[in-house]
Amino acid sequence: MDRRIFNTIAFFSIFCLFCVNQLSCVSSDHTGSGKKELYHSSEFTPASSFTHGVEGPAVDKSGNVYAVNFGHEGTIGIIPLNSVPSLFVQLPVGSIGNGIRFNSHGDMLIADYKMHNILKVEMNTKTISVYAHNSEMTQPNDLAIDSKDVIFASDPDFKANTGGIWKVDTHGHVTLVDSMSSIANGIEVSPDEKKLYVGYHRKIFSYDLHYSRSVGNKKLLIEFRDFSTDGMRWDTKGNLYIARIGKGVVAEVSPSGELLKEIKLVGKNPTNIAFGGKDGRTVYVTLMDRGNLESFQVDNPGREWKMRRAKIQ
Repeated sequence: MDRRIFNTIAFFSIFCLFCVNQLSCVSSDHTGSGKKELYHSSEFTPASSFTHGVEGPAVDKSGNVYAVNFGHEGTIGIIPLNSVPSLFVQLPVGSIGNGIRFNSHGDMLIADYKMHNILKVEMNTKTISVYAHNSEMTQPNDLAIDSKDVIFASDPDFKANTGGIWKVDTHGHVTLVDSMSSIANGIEVSPDEKKLYVGYHRKIFSYDLHYSRSVGNKKLLIEFRDFSTDGMRWDTKGNLYIARIGKGVVAEVSPSGELLKEIKLVGKNPTNIAFGGKDGRTVYVTLMDRGNLESFQVDNPGREWKMRRAKIQ
């Protein structure tokens, strides 16, 4: 072969390999959140920056991440983007938070499982008030919220091995919408707001969510063979991301109940998750065993992130 032709072919081959490599790098970073591989989890905060009761998490409209029990029980910690965690607020004496959500006004809502409350934090002043209280709630655990600011709270009774689902309207009135003979844990509203999903140990159930925000027609979505489920969130494509406590993964499940993938974590006991980041494609996970948060990138933004983004535009 003529050396000039050989050199041309060699150069073209190297150029093609370079282009493929560059395209691969871009595809792993199409979220715009830095050169980070999709579905690869790493530490977001140092180990033991939170207690083993770390829960939440939640992301405000500015992208700040929040989780409960920073440093010691009864606190809320804040992790600004590209910064380190610090104390945001100290809760009232006796109160300890669990799930966190934000309403359309930007107020932080916290499940206070010790005092049977839903607390509200006015973010500008950091004023804390009782948004809802009901002594019949055993220990409000995780929260879900719809576009009209109606809250749903899971309520596990670990001693009796039972659970309940409470609805909290925009006036703070609390209503029991279902009770069951199993521990209720993670809870989430579907992207079209026509269904409510609740985790019970290894099972995830769906309920039809009526206009009045009553529930009915309970159906099994998926049952895992091992380990329990905890907090969960939808992405905008209708896929459900579920913390699998004890297994050390976040499971991605389709709307039909098909297990799409498992994202391996550094820690073993994830408790809850939230979507955030610049484009809503960063998933933040709280880890009980390590007392910290991890994060990883996904290909679709979170349902709640998009809903709140629409509210401020």
